[in-house]
Amino acid sequence: MALPLMPKATAVWLVENTGLTFDQIAEFCGLHALEVQAIADGEVAQGIQGIDPIGNGQLSHEEIERCQADPAAHLQLQKSDVPLPVAKPRGTRYTPIAKRQDKPDGIAWLVRNHPELTDAQISKLLGTTKPTIAAVRDRSHWNTTNIRARSPVALGLCSQTDLDAALARAQRSAAKGGAPPAPAAPAPAGNEA
Repeated sequence: MALPLMPKATAVWLVENTGLTFDQIAEFCGLHALEVQAIADGEVAQGIQGIDPIGNGQLSHEEIERCQADPAAHLQLQKSDVPLPVAKPRGTRYTPIAKRQDKPDGIAWLVRNHPELTDAQISKLLGTTKPTIAAVRDRSHWNTTNIRARSPVALGLCSQTDLDAALARAQRSAAKGGAPPAPAAPAPAGNEA
């Protein structure tokens, strides 16, 4: 259940200005009934200014009256007709210096485990450049000997949801017959029998 904004301040206002039971206020505000009783006794939230849930559109006066008449009724948070803010698309993001050395490890993991991702998708996902991806892929990176393929999610270079979204886009484009999958990494040089 969704909670009101600033639940303790809302509970203070409801205790001071309504005849609702402690259980009704506790359930609505996501608090324990004993905590609401302590607010009423003045033991908790002494310095907190109560916030009017009617004034900020979280409750209606009719809803409070309905619940005051029936102690078993539950307060319902009012639906807001204010549109939610839209997240701005992220541009280039800052990578801390300590994590920059982990980018080739994340690139190696993506190249090995998800060859369907294009260089552009890997670049956008990890915030790296295409030449770096190509260098890791063909093992000409300056630090090739120390690169270990590790998950970029575990390294903190991207979130699991970002990775899943990139993989879903890659699978959709592959299903449409779009961009061909990235070339497979060359086999390590060794003794060929």
